[in-house]
Amino acid sequence: MKFFLHLRQVCSMARTTAMIAGMVATFLAHAGGTEIRYALWDANQRPAYQACAAQFEKENPDIHIRISQVGWEDYWTVLTTQFVSGTAPDVFTNHLMKYPEMVTNGQLVDLTSYIQRDKMETDSFYPALLKNWSREGHQYGLPKDWDTVALVYNKQMFRDAGIDPASISDWTWNDRDGGTFEKAIARLTIDTNGNRGDSKQFDAQHVAVRGYQIARAGGMMGQTEWSTFAVSEGFKYNDGPWSTRYYYDDPRLARTLEWFVSLTKKGYSARFDEASRLGSSALFAAGKTAMVSDGSWMVNWYAQNAKFEVGYAVLPKGPVGRVTMFNGLADSIWSGSEHKEASWRWVKFLASAPCQKIVAQRGVVFPAIQDLDGITIDAHAKRNIDTRAFFDMTKATTFQPPIAKGGAQIDAIMDAAIESILLGQASAATALKEANVKVNEITHAR
Repeated sequence: MKFFLHLRQVCSMARTTAMIAGMVATFLAHAGGTEIRYALWDANQRPAYQACAAQFEKENPDIHIRISQVGWEDYWTVLTTQFVSGTAPDVFTNHLMKYPEMVTNGQLVDLTSYIQRDKMETDSFYPALLKNWSREGHQYGLPKDWDTVALVYNKQMFRDAGIDPASISDWTWNDRDGGTFEKAIARLTIDTNGNRGDSKQFDAQHVAVRGYQIARAGGMMGQTEWSTFAVSEGFKYNDGPWSTRYYYDDPRLARTLEWFVSLTKKGYSARFDEASRLGSSALFAAGKTAMVSDGSWMVNWYAQNAKFEVGYAVLPKGPVGRVTMFNGLADSIWSGSEHKEASWRWVKFLASAPCQKIVAQRGVVFPAIQDLDGITIDAHAKRNIDTRAFFDMTKATTFQPPIAKGGAQIDAIMDAAIESILLGQASAATALKEANVKVNEITHAR
């Protein structure tokens, strides 16, 4: 009975929300205005973009921005359903892994003519960010931010282990013995009797704190999980954006994943099935692991959830150097929008310095405009958070995420294959070879 009462309340709330939205739209229509629906997935970013919307509406009183937020896990399912039903938002935050399929299905507006008509300057963006959202002279999104991956560590655990954070920049890694990075991981691992992983008394079967942890397979990108390590060995996903040949069967990726499995066998990392229930970030915040690799978009999450001092540092150098994925989101316009001109005005504002400064000042993400990075760093510094490591990683060797048609299928194939490896259910070489055949069949069939 309580369930049905709750369901009734939820339905009532949903009807009320829909009525309010309808009333707003009706009011705007009678007032000669336009409502633009804007969707994003990150709850931490919503207040910043609400502030951008308030400023935009002051300058464009004929347009009202209605922002909706759905978590990452449901965002793409909801958006796909909305495309089919013809109810998608006018403008939405887009991802490089997802947009090729939308281009193929004709769901995105080509922004090129708007950019040219308004003589919009695009030189202020990081070049790679703008290029990633274009194909054959067509632009399908304007950059809003960038992200890199860095090492996240527990400062107190480093002090207890006698590790100087200043030494991190000298750490090295390789897929054979893990280099000085694995030595640090061993030192930071502690069993239930207080023995560290680098001592002969260490009990790998009864571990209280792990030195390092991953808890997801990472799909086709492996952005925060394995990409940095594999690419630092010389691995590459493909021959560039939109290419139809993938190299997931590269032995260097196989050896990288086998190294992660070896950490589990040594007790330095928790078993993948156990870790995946909570996630590496949650395990870190709970004090169950001393280090993880994570993206710059997670800084505020750690500030809110970790009850200890959190440090950020550059990733270890691999055989070909220090590397990181350089990724960035963009805002796109749905091709089915009835308000494309108003949507363009909003997208152009989102990509402008005034809006990106608002976002940067709140310390949410690093803006796509090159000269505004320091604003985000300063915003974090005011809260005693040093995030310069993420910016320092942009000066290392950066690589772009794989961009391809059939991204959803490729992601599912690679996620299943890599998970089977990390669970110890399949050999890396065999699983990756079989997965790569399937991936290339998908890319060549399109």
